[in-house]
Amino acid sequence: MSPTPDSAVHAYIERHRAAFLDDLAAWLRIPSVSAQPEHAPDVRRSADWLAAKLTETGFPVAEVWPTAGAPAVYAEWPSDDPGAPTVLVYGHHDVQPAAREDGWDTDPFEPVVRGNRLYARGAADDKGQVFFHTLGVRAHLAATGRTTPAVHLKLLIEGEEESGSPNFRALVEEHADRLAADAVIVSDTGMWSEDTPTVCTGMRGLAECEIRLYGPDQDIHSGSFGGAVPNPATAAARLVAALHDEHGRVAVPGFYDGIVELTARERELFAELPFDDAEWLRTAKSHAAEGEAGYSTLERVWARPTAEVNGIGGGYQGAGSKTIIPSSAVVKLSFRLVAGQDLGAVEKAVQDWAERQAPAGIRLEIDFSPGTRPCLTPLDHPALESVARAMGRAFGKPVRFTREGGSGPAADLQEVLGAPVLFLGISVPSDGWHAPNEKVELDLLLKGVETGAHLWSDLAENWRPARR
Repeated sequence: MSPTPDSAVHAYIERHRAAFLDDLAAWLRIPSVSAQPEHAPDVRRSADWLAAKLTETGFPVAEVWPTAGAPAVYAEWPSDDPGAPTVLVYGHHDVQPAAREDGWDTDPFEPVVRGNRLYARGAADDKGQVFFHTLGVRAHLAATGRTTPAVHLKLLIEGEEESGSPNFRALVEEHADRLAADAVIVSDTGMWSEDTPTVCTGMRGLAECEIRLYGPDQDIHSGSFGGAVPNPATAAARLVAALHDEHGRVAVPGFYDGIVELTARERELFAELPFDDAEWLRTAKSHAAEGEAGYSTLERVWARPTAEVNGIGGGYQGAGSKTIIPSSAVVKLSFRLVAGQDLGAVEKAVQDWAERQAPAGIRLEIDFSPGTRPCLTPLDHPALESVARAMGRAFGKPVRFTREGGSGPAADLQEVLGAPVLFLGISVPSDGWHAPNEKVELDLLLKGVETGAHLWSDLAENWRPARR
């Protein structure tokens, strides 16, 4: 009896497991810390290493793309089926800073396997999750007997994600023609838990601003002038107090315009997840949950827009008292955005609202940092269904759906390329992204390999997007 596709994939992965992990360990030894200038040569070395390994894997095109900062890696492997979907995989090869004295048990850039876990900076975020695609595509070819992938496969592996992706959108815009795809797979995310495989369907966007309020030309005596001139610190406090209404909703007019509301089915799927509010609060180091009325905790952090005060200050901050009216105050705000919200419209609404909060005699200035747009893929999108089926085959159990409360560069890919963004990740919360002793579960890493091997065939068999 000939082997089934699933057994052929599994057998191929087992035969090549040791070499795969050796290669990953070699990559993890490169300290590609994009945030530290002294590691710029290492980030370049990481890009060169990956491009060479992708060529070795079989990609006929593997290039290092320079940016104004750290380099990215692009690879392409066309299918011999001209009507097949084109899929772009996104990830990043830079990592967070790490040093033994931060609390690591071993050198963070000398990978160590303990039990069934691989410890190293980047093991989960994101080199491990990028690298599983190399063995995945080879297993796909071996199991199907193909010489090219069933889809037109492209990779874009960024080198500045851990530094805020300052040059990423410009890179995507510059190379939009070569990056054109029918779908984007982001492998820089995670699952709910080891026992609950999940697929993320969207991420929130982000708008950030700093509001500066100015009153007197200098700090002045509160006894001589208090009660008779406007106080910018008081104005800042009133502005913050006006940010939400009594139901926890953001009180900025127009803030909720255009949002895509949660469907009843999505709320049901969220509610099915094994979520414990008390445990979540312990993780959050908080003593109470609150937020927009009418929504669960998961709905609030995944699918509702928010406004948060990140910092507020003004006037004297030292020991003891200093009876003054300060000359200035500052408020730092961030807004998480959901599908349907327009970044520019939100920034304009916030600016108009803030200016209306300033009383006579208080001058207000507001500056926005570069923002991130939200992205969301509908549950019934055929490419998302393929991801869920492929992961279900690898894990042998049904796959559930989540969203991410944070923000990332995925929305730039969606907006510039006009393609849906799908998330395929195998990391779990205990992996410790950005923390000492970051690790990846080896069984889950190989499940990622297996998922990738199944995904390309499933997409080709079940989705024929209209050619653009």
